[in-house]
Amino acid sequence: MFESGFDPIIGALNTSLNLRMANQNVISSNIANADTPGYKAQAMEFEGALREALGTGPGMKAEATDPGHIQRQATDPVEPIIFDDPNGIESLDGNTVDRAEQMAKLAENQLIYDTSVEMLKKKLGMLKYAIAEGGGGR
Repeated sequence: MFESGFDPIIGALNTSLNLRMANQNVISSNIANADTPGYKAQAMEFEGALREALGTGPGMKAEATDPGHIQRQATDPVEPIIFDDPNGIESLDGNTVDRAEQMAKLAENQLIYDTSVEMLKKKLGMLKYAIAEGGGGR
C-alpha cells in the first residue's frame, strides 16, 4: 500500500467511497436510460480499480529509484474502467438495461457505501478519542 503519512485504513476507506460513488453514477445512468432505444448498459471494474489504488494488485509495482521519479500517492485520483456490460441481453429496441438487475446492483452498492461510511466514522471517532482522552490528563 502507498504511504500517505497517515492511517492507511482511512485512505483505503476514502478511496473505496470515491469508487463506490463513481459506481453509483454508472448504475444510476443505466437506470435513467432503461427506456432509451439502443442504449447499452455500462459497468465499472470496481475491484481492479480499488486494488490499483491501494497498491495491492498483481504484477510489478512501480518503484521510485531516483529522486526525479514521480511516486504514486494514496491520495492520487483513481480512474476506474467503465465499459459496455457484455452480460446485457438486447431487447427489441437495442437496449441492454435490465432495470431489476440494475436496481439490485444499486441497492448493493448503496449498502456497501453506507457500511464504509460507518467504518470511517468509527475510525475517526477512535482518533478523536485518542487525541482528546488518550493524553492521560496532561
